[in-house]
Amino acid sequence: MTTEEYKDKYKEEDAVGWLSIDAQIEKVYGQIEPRHYPPLCGLHYMAGGTDPIDGASIYDNHKEPFHRHIISYGMSELYYDEEKAGGEFSKWGFEFTFRLVPFDEDEKDPIWAIQVMNNLARYVNNSGRWFEENHFIPANGPIRLNTDTDITGFVLALDPELGKIDTAHGEVSFLQLIGITSTELERLQQNPTTTAVENLVKELKKENPLLVTDLKRRS
Repeated sequence: MTTEEYKDKYKEEDAVGWLSIDAQIEKVYGQIEPRHYPPLCGLHYMAGGTDPIDGASIYDNHKEPFHRHIISYGMSELYYDEEKAGGEFSKWGFEFTFRLVPFDEDEKDPIWAIQVMNNLARYVNNSGRWFEENHFIPANGPIRLNTDTDITGFVLALDPELGKIDTAHGEVSFLQLIGITSTELERLQQNPTTTAVENLVKELKKENPLLVTDLKRRS
């Protein structure tokens, strides 16, 4: 898309990238309204807020196992910017997703999961290093703080339902955070290769095709 085509199609008040994300989500959830959470600090990042994630939507997914599906807005270019038209990648080129079996101690929605996304987003913004499929991330402890869980790290894979999209600003992959146990994490740390992560994801998918994280899963 050229700059002129972009200017013809969109207005300055359009959240161009946001609309593209919503259009992809609609293919999965139709007209179901999510529970949407604005920046937890109260201010958008561009306005001086401390949370790089400008918002996160949570959907109830009734496929087996029933889970919360959390989707970030903020790692890709969300708003009108004609200088970004026709890029190869939209900003960092991805958004985070996370699928989580409801956890008793959460009571309501797992807001801590949005904070995890914010922490990872800060790392990306501060280091200039982005995430891709088949990366793994040690959490240096339980992924949900102060929780008796053996889930102590993540692997990243393309979200099985959302995949990747082309937007007016470039490509966006929906990278799903998948919780892994301490044994699985140790296995990857001993062999930190793309192939090792791919193989683990394939193993997890056999019984868990949507790669849903369950904090009660043990090694």
